[in-house]
Amino acid sequence: MIEDFAHRLTLDRVRDGERIDLIADEAERRAIAERLDLSSLERLEAHASLALQRDRVRATGRVAASLEQRCVVTGEPVAAHVDEPFDIAFVPEPQAGDEEIELRGEDCDVVFHDGATIDLGSAIADTLALALDPYPRSASAEAALREAGVLNEEEAGPFAALAQLKKGFSEE
Repeated sequence: MIEDFAHRLTLDRVRDGERIDLIADEAERRAIAERLDLSSLERLEAHASLALQRDRVRATGRVAASLEQRCVVTGEPVAAHVDEPFDIAFVPEPQAGDEEIELRGEDCDVVFHDGATIDLGSAIADTLALALDPYPRSASAEAALREAGVLNEEEAGPFAALAQLKKGFSEE
């Protein structure tokens, strides 16, 4: 979990239907940007609604961010905006010796808690990390790749190879 945006809520103070707005300050944004290897993180905010069911808390809402990532080809900054819904379930940490749990697709946004607190901020920062483009490219990336001799998908794909074979047969 990303601890740089920690906003811990004690379970005994969480109220069903409670709405929470989290806005990262400059120091938190800088720490998250460094942790996620971002050029900058200009804005990070989340709006959540909490649903309490005994020792489980469900947080639903949206995370929004304005940031710059580095192009994977040139290293140039690439502006990006994130506006993603989230649905995170905070459940008690399984006890040692508990049966193995099979996770389904809908269980992927499950965060374990210690029975006393949940960390909504860190879960939001993790949600941001998952929403980022893993391979951001700047406008000049294609030209840089071509200059380096890297073929694009159309030139290197199976249909390009078939076209070369067909071209070779037609020349004979």
